[in-house]
Amino acid sequence: METAHWIIAGLLALFYLYGGGVKVLRSRERLLPMMEWVDTTPMLAVRAIGTLEVLGAIGLILPPLTGIAPWLAVAAAAGFVLLQIGATRVHLRRGDRQIALNLTLLLTAAVTVWTATAWA
Repeated sequence: METAHWIIAGLLALFYLYGGGVKVLRSRERLLPMMEWVDTTPMLAVRAIGTLEVLGAIGLILPPLTGIAPWLAVAAAAGFVLLQIGATRVHLRRGDRQIALNLTLLLTAAVTVWTATAWA
């Protein structure tokens, strides 16, 4: 179970580290082709979401790796579940029915919560 957790948490962390980093560093114009919702969202909010994603990615890996407050990995994964629930709602409210990625990330984060609590 521990190996499965590290694989799933590692992949999830890589995804959010990249996605969050892009939101933090790129301009609105460079984000628009990938994320249409950015056009109606203040850049401060986009940057905040990106920062939370980067911190969550770090929280998935660093605490269990160091043994310092490993419960933070569970909190980070649960935060990603909530983030994807919100993201799915935003997409649906905008009329965008392409939510397969959101649902996949939600499920992956939920499995990460489960695997982290199963061996922690």
